[in-house]
Amino acid sequence: MPDVGPMRHALSLAARGLGRTWPNPAVGCVIMRESRVVGRGWTQPGGRPHAETMALAQAGDAARGATAYVTLEPCSHHGKTPPCAEALIAAGITRVVVALGDPDPRVNGRGFALLQSAGIKLTTGVCEAEARAAQEGFLSKVILGRPMVTLKLALSWDGRIATATGESQWITGPLARRRVHAMRATHDAVLVGAGTARADDPSLTVRGLGVSHQPVRVVMSRRLDLPLSGQLARTAQEVPVWIVHGPDVSPELKSVWAGLGAELIEAPVVYGQLDPKASLEALGARGLTRVFCEGGGALAASLMGAHLPDHVALFTAGLAIGAEGMPGLGALGIDRLRQAPRYALQRVEQIGPDALSHWKRAQPTD
Repeated sequence: MPDVGPMRHALSLAARGLGRTWPNPAVGCVIMRESRVVGRGWTQPGGRPHAETMALAQAGDAARGATAYVTLEPCSHHGKTPPCAEALIAAGITRVVVALGDPDPRVNGRGFALLQSAGIKLTTGVCEAEARAAQEGFLSKVILGRPMVTLKLALSWDGRIATATGESQWITGPLARRRVHAMRATHDAVLVGAGTARADDPSLTVRGLGVSHQPVRVVMSRRLDLPLSGQLARTAQEVPVWIVHGPDVSPELKSVWAGLGAELIEAPVVYGQLDPKASLEALGARGLTRVFCEGGGALAASLMGAHLPDHVALFTAGLAIGAEGMPGLGALGIDRLRQAPRYALQRVEQIGPDALSHWKRAQPTD
């Protein structure tokens, strides 16, 4: 099909914005005239300018009479910039090919209607499945009110994340750790629990890849009992730190963390722990679309027990620690197999001496 090639080109451009465009979706646009690419663009960091604006600027006068391939329905509402549907019309585009409609109530078919009312030929649904997968985070925020969650687990062959003494560095090898940094870079935020923040003192930044942006660093800490001398506290002014905490934290402690530069987000507590669903909804309300959770075991179990991880990235190393080691997941309280969260295997990769298996949630949760 002649439209598939240009749309896949647009999808590859859109991928460049993953982790950078929130709260907006990462969109790609290719403008073609007489089988030649005359303009291309992708959503810029922070969500502005939009992909269509970038591509039209590059195309200039060549856009008149051309076809635009866009990975998501062009916006139709006035925000910080004029609607992209109107920009395509004004530029003289005569045909628009779109992969996926935008469920945002401000758009949701209105972009298509604007184009068609201007006499532009519209084709939709080209590479729709690929576009839906690429837009999963944005779609989750709009439809479910929470970001897409990828849970990363790095385990020994027998499912442990550390020895009985807590030693965990390093279970997997350097190539696997480099892949984790690449995964961080394609997400809006990296999430850990308070136990991991205390035990590992992580920086949660992207390193060694030459990227210029950093994801938001999020910690779920019911009591806000995090080390004030740790890396997150010391660098909160440089790379954003958000802390989700319970309602019973003292005003003095909140003031200290706010003074260090952290953004504090209150969430309800259920059964003695932060409500994972409400916590993610609070992150979605602040614009996050893609969250990369790096544990530890208690937070992973809390999310898994609430059927919240959409994907699991499971790194498995070729060593055994034994039953006395720390399990990769905390208790789930499961008595019967039918209660267990189920995931479908998508693919398996060899990463140096380690294996990386990708899993997608196999059962509906909402």
